[in-house]
Amino acid sequence: MSEVRGVDERSADVRVRVDRFRVRHGDRSALSRHRPDDTANLSSEKIARKHLKKGIERLTTRQELLYAQNEYALLVIFQGMDASGKDSAIKHVMSGVNPQATDVHSFKQPSQEELSHDFLWRAVKHLPARGRIGIFNRSYYEDVLVVRVHPELLAAQHLPDECVTPRIWQERYEDINAFERQLRRNGTVIRKFFLHVSPSEQRKRLLKRLEDPSKNWKFSAADVPERAKWKAYMSAYADALAATSHRRSPWFVVPADHKWFAHVVISEVIVQTLDELDLSFAKLTPEQRRELARARRLLMRPL
Repeated sequence: MSEVRGVDERSADVRVRVDRFRVRHGDRSALSRHRPDDTANLSSEKIARKHLKKGIERLTTRQELLYAQNEYALLVIFQGMDASGKDSAIKHVMSGVNPQATDVHSFKQPSQEELSHDFLWRAVKHLPARGRIGIFNRSYYEDVLVVRVHPELLAAQHLPDECVTPRIWQERYEDINAFERQLRRNGTVIRKFFLHVSPSEQRKRLLKRLEDPSKNWKFSAADVPERAKWKAYMSAYADALAATSHRRSPWFVVPADHKWFAHVVISEVIVQTLDELDLSFAKLTPEQRRELARARRLLMRPL
């Protein structure tokens, strides 16, 4: 996976290397190495929109092949702080895909039924079938992020005392790695995006939710006290990304202060991922070709 290619009004030399945003396994410094306001060398939103338009067109074509071949599934996971742009990314990047072959699920506070099962259970129910794209807005990673920052939530899971050890987070990383490995071995391709927004940009977006009546519904009073735990969240994210990013199920740290740049990076990663699958329409057998020829002759006859 290499780069985003772009075209401005003067040349075709604008490029953004998306692989630079990939988290290497064990690298806890991934967040500190990327500025949330980075736009690489995409100089304007106008140029980025041209990239995104082309990316959506490419994604539309490749989704059709994914659906027709019916061998692989694609699971796309979005994580990030409140107001980091998860909803916006899903809306804009996936705007060209066929809704009949796409499933979007947002993970909210777990229900009592969900708390009565293991922490991966509620995600399993929403995994994409072969030929489909599944999008998780938040995910099972909440159980090594929010629950880690708020230890009181762990008590609500009613785990036996013997399961709540000092190694519980490491054990959950191991469970997640095993879970994603099992999915990969059965044809589900996984790409995970952490939308890296700065505290100042988050404040701006939260204030906009308060001031814009059309956005009031998006504001939660819980968003404000959560900001005070910013360092704890960044530490939890650093650990989780380092422990669960692998070559075949990588995390990408996406600079998200400029949504237009984040959308370009996400789009390119998804398109390149589908390209790596070498998708194609199924080849017809001789009998299937003869059947199509018979159908054509019948359709050509007048009623």
